[in-house]
Amino acid sequence: MAKASGAAKNKALSKPKIVKNTTGAELSKAQLLEMYERMLTIRRFEEKAGQLYGMGLIGGFCHLYIGQEAVVTGLQAAGKDGDSVITTYRDHGHMLACDMDPKGIMAELTGRIDGFSKGKGGSMHMFSTEKHFYGGHGIVGASVPLGAGLAFAHKYRGDGQLNFCYYGDGAANQGPSLRDL
Repeated sequence: MAKASGAAKNKALSKPKIVKNTTGAELSKAQLLEMYERMLTIRRFEEKAGQLYGMGLIGGFCHLYIGQEAVVTGLQAAGKDGDSVITTYRDHGHMLACDMDPKGIMAELTGRIDGFSKGKGGSMHMFSTEKHFYGGHGIVGASVPLGAGLAFAHKYRGDGQLNFCYYGDGAANQGPSLRDL
């Protein structure tokens, strides 16, 4: 068996992988750059939220989405306008991925009236029916039965939309999760 030269190895390693969306079409460089920028926005927003929480400017709990940016960015990129989203208490990144205004999200985190839930929802309870974002929920597994209901509503209406229901590994063995999936 012949050994590959150093140049051939480097060329093979540098070849970009093809990323496809749900239609099977390749994503353009511009789409990939937009996804990268979205992930970076989520990361920077969460870093700032963590800093403000440490300073005592965010009350209650503040569950950050750091390290999970690619999950929501990739899935939301595969969806289409009008798809509904519901998630758990790590919801800031999801809201940003749904094109919700970062200023409104930060206003909610800091308890201001111009937040998405008028400053009363804090980190875990923000909603935007305009953006089809049906909240982060603080009860482990609560997003699953609600997400099943949203998915059924899409089917019932025949609107061709999807529901993206996010939950963590801690919710996977909860009764509602098992029952409703």
